[in-house]
Amino acid sequence: MPDASETFYRIIWPHAAALLRVAQVLCHNEADAEDLVQETLLKAHRHLDQFTQGTDARRWLMTILRNTRIDRARTLAGRKTPVSIEQAELDPAAPELAVDTTGTWGDPRGMLERLSDQTMIEALLELPEDIRWSLLLVDVEGLEMTDAAGIMEIPVGTVKSRLHRGRRMMRESLQSRAKSGGAL
Repeated sequence: MPDASETFYRIIWPHAAALLRVAQVLCHNEADAEDLVQETLLKAHRHLDQFTQGTDARRWLMTILRNTRIDRARTLAGRKTPVSIEQAELDPAAPELAVDTTGTWGDPRGMLERLSDQTMIEALLELPEDIRWSLLLVDVEGLEMTDAAGIMEIPVGTVKSRLHRGRRMMRESLQSRAKSGGAL
């Protein structure tokens, strides 16, 4: 039977980059993201006996990352005020946010190619955290909606709803950035 360190480096460690990508978007700076991933990996190593080999290690790790992020937020609850979707500056259902299909989005691939990765990350950071998590897990990391729902401990329908709202909010934010940055 292989020892825990060998199992960790063979099964868990290859997912460290994916954890860091998600953490970088969730956190507002590189150091916090690295700390979050380090704490996640330490918890994974400590509780490796709870991982069932043959199951999805990335899903298991994303769940640990999410729970670690929640634990940290609770610890800092007195210092930071959480933002709910109701408090978001953008109302995804507002008619004035309707997609402009007449020109701006006529060539969406061309527009996206003119936007930098940093612009995309900044737009993601503006989203409420619950919507950001949904987009990160499904659209960035490529997880199935059912897996994302399991990680976030919410119904699949809620994930679908958040994805719909988040994609609309991202589209509007990127459209506005592209216009103001001269990309269009």
